[in-house]
Amino acid sequence: MFNLGSMFNLGPSEPVVGKANILMECSATKVFKYIGEDLFLNYPKWSPEVKELEQLGDGPVKLGTIARQVRVDQGHRSESKFRITIYEPYRRLAFAGLSEPFRCIYELQDDRDGKSVKLQFTFELLEIQVFMRPFEPLVRTAVQDGAERTVRNIKRLVESEGAATG
Repeated sequence: MFNLGSMFNLGPSEPVVGKANILMECSATKVFKYIGEDLFLNYPKWSPEVKELEQLGDGPVKLGTIARQVRVDQGHRSESKFRITIYEPYRRLAFAGLSEPFRCIYELQDDRDGKSVKLQFTFELLEIQVFMRPFEPLVRTAVQDGAERTVRNIKRLVESEGAATG
């Protein structure tokens, strides 16, 4: 039988992964409070593409929390829902798209004296839409650039918050 999908190689695409890390002059406790506990207050600050963000349900951020976001990335508006899939205070936070195939992972590694922490951020676009596949190299570059911008933004915001309050 004729299979148009295999003829044009329209099966699943390889995930697009962007990874970046940065050393921050503060504790893992402080960084996790900013990115985890206060996610709904601060996420649009470090990711200015997020134009709307709302928690669906009540209570503090925790494993299983669901959110809705509206983003504008390079002029393209999208709306998606995501769920917190990992919530390990002061160590890891991750969320995954429910309506779009993506995953974000924030990992913290305290240094021995507790005065600095390494933040590693990973963004995974698990599937590239068929119409975007000709632009896959550009998508990969944009995802990597976005990961690097994310860690720089979080560092700047968390460390400046420390200077303002400390």
